[in-house]
Amino acid sequence: MSTQTETTFQSIISHAKEYGFVFPSSEIYDGLSAVYDYGPYGSELKKNIRDYWWKSMTQMHENIVGLDAAIFMHPTTWKASGHVDNFSDPMIDNKDSNKRYRVDHLIEAKAEQLALEGKKEEEFAILKSMDELLAADDYVGLKKLIDDNKIVCSISGTANWTEIRQFNLMFSTEFGAISSDNPDDNKVYLRPETAQGIFVNFLNVQKTARMKIPFGIAQTGKAFRNEIVARQFIFRMREFEQMEMQFFVRPGTEGEWYKFWKEERLKWHLSLGLPTEKYRYHDHVKLAHYAKEACDIEFEFPFGFKEVEGIHSRSDFDLTQHQTYSKKKQQYFDNDIDEATGKPYGNYVPYVVETSIGLDRMFLLILSNAYEEEVIPKEDGTNDSRVVLHLPTKLAPIKLAILPLTKKDGLPEIAKELMDGCRAYFHCFYEEKDAIGKRYRRQDAIGTPFCVTIDHQTKEDNTVTIRYRDSMQQERIAIDKVKDLVLKEIF
Repeated sequence: MSTQTETTFQSIISHAKEYGFVFPSSEIYDGLSAVYDYGPYGSELKKNIRDYWWKSMTQMHENIVGLDAAIFMHPTTWKASGHVDNFSDPMIDNKDSNKRYRVDHLIEAKAEQLALEGKKEEEFAILKSMDELLAADDYVGLKKLIDDNKIVCSISGTANWTEIRQFNLMFSTEFGAISSDNPDDNKVYLRPETAQGIFVNFLNVQKTARMKIPFGIAQTGKAFRNEIVARQFIFRMREFEQMEMQFFVRPGTEGEWYKFWKEERLKWHLSLGLPTEKYRYHDHVKLAHYAKEACDIEFEFPFGFKEVEGIHSRSDFDLTQHQTYSKKKQQYFDNDIDEATGKPYGNYVPYVVETSIGLDRMFLLILSNAYEEEVIPKEDGTNDSRVVLHLPTKLAPIKLAILPLTKKDGLPEIAKELMDGCRAYFHCFYEEKDAIGKRYRRQDAIGTPFCVTIDHQTKEDNTVTIRYRDSMQQERIAIDKVKDLVLKEIF
């Protein structure tokens, strides 16, 4: 990361705290590493992103329904899913600093350094080698790649490394109050993903919602991973929220549905007015144990292109595994006619195409893209400045700020009457303290798209001044037109 982008990213983190978007968790006790709390405006922005995703999935698609599964699941769930045996990251320790690194992060940091030095070919070569070695689970080769490139610990400055080994990322805890000589008797896991709650409820949902394949099940919720190297603010945390949709399809059609959802999900991102040039697809070289095809939708954050959403063709792995471990059939009877045989397709275990997006990462994406330190030329030749969040109107925590010019002459009463007429439809904010310019700047900083000022002319002709955040342009409109103007922009 260049010095300039590092400075920008630090400014975003500071802004998020100062204006009530994100706070370090347990800050009065010096915080808890890689755990964060969402403040008044952050919790509202996060909810708006979640609601926009939920509506796009369950309301705008007639064959997708919702689910809210429990965080705790029977421990055999995670044995069947492969998480107990396979949910691990290759780690390496520096013997001098005792600091542990994820191997891919360590090598990626070296690649970023090479890029900053203008060594593009070397950057490409080391990343290509890493992908190939990870795909082959070649830990000896990865260790040699680290040694050959003289990659050192950022703390000790030495290359005194241990061998590479796997580290399971699941959190475990005890379930119930009965103690046991064998701790595994009561062991349960905090779910590392929300998908398994969907799979074990596949038939419950299909039957009760009367769904016909192809259909999807959507879910949002918390997941937990014991990340050794949690970094980059809320991008990689130990407690995070996912928005996942599992789409169940007839075997043999998964390829076309994978392509469909790959394109459909990028359209969703762009529907928020986000810049196309900051997005790209990244096809996986190393596939997960369940995957036939997989790609990431990546966004260019201040710290480079990183994954925001994954699209995975999971085959019938999950349902088949749960069928095997639970001894209960996870099959669907398809009475549509197979043109090749002239008979119904009959019973089969459906294949699955997954879309999985990190809500916290999407939050950071929206915040990073919206943040601007803007220089404003003044008429006298000098410059003014403001920090503004160009948040998509439909996601902004506050849609309308209502600002009486003074605290007297009946202006607050008119302002509160307007607020009472709008607050049932969208979030409003009322403020009468400080000069109007200062109030505008505060609203710019939290991303409020519209500010309405009630002044003495309002008493004469029932018009107000509406100010637009992005252009800072102002115009007079009738006070009874304000609600409809904002609603038009939201929907």
